[in-house]
Amino acid sequence: MKSIIIILIAVVSLSSFSSIDNSPCKKRKKDNEKEIIETNINGNGYQIELEFTTGKGHNNPSFALWIEDTNEEFVQELFVTQAVATGIYRYGDSSTGKWEAGQKMYKATLPYFIHKRTNNAEIPTTEKPIIDAHTGATPQSDFILKTKTDVKTNKKFRLLLEVNQAWDTNNYWHNAKYPNEKEYRNSCQPSLIYAVTIDPNNLIDEYTLNPIGHGHYSGIDGKLYTDLSTFTTALNIMKSVKITVK
Repeated sequence: MKSIIIILIAVVSLSSFSSIDNSPCKKRKKDNEKEIIETNINGNGYQIELEFTTGKGHNNPSFALWIEDTNEEFVQELFVTQAVATGIYRYGDSSTGKWEAGQKMYKATLPYFIHKRTNNAEIPTTEKPIIDAHTGATPQSDFILKTKTDVKTNKKFRLLLEVNQAWDTNNYWHNAKYPNEKEYRNSCQPSLIYAVTIDPNNLIDEYTLNPIGHGHYSGIDGKLYTDLSTFTTALNIMKSVKITVK
């Protein structure tokens, strides 16, 4: 697959990042320009700008961008699509006989992120959502995310992105593969996880955000599965992601 290039200069630590702002994200878009999303606008750390260019496999995926330390311990989320952050999905309720927006526990959407974020893999709900400062509606096309870390530090860190697209089938991950796994049928090709490690004491001009594996197909655990040989369209959700940090 094509490499995803990011430009990144940043430093973080596990103990330094906590949710400090409850204000909602801001969104704006001008004609013929990429959508601009702003989150955690009152953060006191690094200004991070992520430019996301959609690939030919893109169809409004859910995703989460977060930071962890070199021990692979969760530090803070930077952006989480709103459906995951609140548990409210566009097609989450079929009680009226047709699919409507409603609360739904989709364990298979971003299982790696959910298990990283909480020890008991608690899925966000309307009662216990991820705060608005780090969330936003799923972008419909190319976008630029402007966000901030809560503080600055000088330790190594990992930047991770997990992305998943509903009903993303192929010849291997088809609807009949696990007929008794309801969570699987909503996903098919499982979530993909991308990562890069940054050493602030030995920075380079460009970093490559590499795929390191995928989440469990039905979300029952938070393990990283490294075999990506069966993935097709899911690898083309993103054409490129460029990140700068100031």
